[in-house]
Amino acid sequence: MNDVLNICLPCGLCCDGTMIGFVQLDKEEVPVIKELMDIEDANGNGFILEPCNSYCDGCTIYSKRPKQCASFKCGLLKSVDQKELDFDSAMEIIKEVKQKKIALEKKLAALKFELKSQSFYFKMLELKKLLLKKQCESTLTQNHLELLMDIEQFDNLLSKEFDLSFD
Repeated sequence: MNDVLNICLPCGLCCDGTMIGFVQLDKEEVPVIKELMDIEDANGNGFILEPCNSYCDGCTIYSKRPKQCASFKCGLLKSVDQKELDFDSAMEIIKEVKQKKIALEKKLAALKFELKSQSFYFKMLELKKLLLKKQCESTLTQNHLELLMDIEQFDNLLSKEFDLSFD
């Protein structure tokens, strides 16, 4: 197994809803993917909302995954492919992102926000919008300010290491 697969499968940050909110399906792959997992369907245009229900410590449909999943390459993966980053360094970055995500989720739970989204990606978009609205209304508490700053730092880390952002 090459380094690309060794990084992608245990990482899963694009599958678990951390960095991506949904996967668009091509019309011709909708029937095939529909047999493998639940999909959302909007007028014949299928998509998978993240977190993907076929991801559990690795992709359970890897050999039959959607085209968008198969072709996706985050910045971290590209850096490893281009030998700008070695495997161990990439795995350390993945570990750091996962730890920061857990810390953000704990803060979020402690502040008892009721967010509609299931994916971390959409939760962060929803939360940023709420917090920025509170900031405009001057109703942010110190905890809210710290959470907003943590989200921005997390977003900067994703942008720097993975070429992805919550925007």
